[in-house]
Amino acid sequence: MKKFWVLFSLFILPLVFYIFLSKGIYKYSNLPILTEDVIDIKELTNTSTISFENHLSIVCFLGNDSSTAKGSLFNLNQTIYKRFYQKPYFQIIAILPEGSEGLYKEAIEELSAFTDISKWHFVYANSANIKTLFNSFKTPFNLNENLYSENAYIIDMELRLRGRKDDEDTKDGKLYGYNMKSISILKNKMKDDIDIIYYQLKKSAEKEQRRKREI
Repeated sequence: MKKFWVLFSLFILPLVFYIFLSKGIYKYSNLPILTEDVIDIKELTNTSTISFENHLSIVCFLGNDSSTAKGSLFNLNQTIYKRFYQKPYFQIIAILPEGSEGLYKEAIEELSAFTDISKWHFVYANSANIKTLFNSFKTPFNLNENLYSENAYIIDMELRLRGRKDDEDTKDGKLYGYNMKSISILKNKMKDDIDIIYYQLKKSAEKEQRRKREI
């Protein structure tokens, strides 16, 4: 019996783990596209240097009530931004209503006191353009009266909204956005889904390198 368990731990258990891992990678190696042709942020603002194109963008709509949005802002910073801001292509874009610059001045200063916020972009736009941008995501959600959404959204380099089609906590399985008020959702869902995109990028780069070597 002792010999069996030794053999099991040395050979069978690693094989089972490998099969499990392989299935997991296969299942999650492609994060679904939920919406295509999202409007680029540069089309709706005067900040032409900030764009979704060729970036992996986390987008949030913070609205004009900083007391409501501040917790969401810091949750997103601590859980997502600090993990990924040194990765290529990564950025977080916070959409804010014009006229709310003063409301967020203190929050942004607090953020910059302990974080390199060079990959944070705070973009101010009028209410019509904010709604147009949000509606282009084609989610089942709405902005509230303050132009705030409790969710953060993943927009890839080709202006596509990414998410899940088999989420166990949504009615139809589709996860369009990630609740910024929930550390567990940001940590256990959004972080994992961003990791999947970077896994895809790595595999695509490796495939391209092999192709070039074969030419």
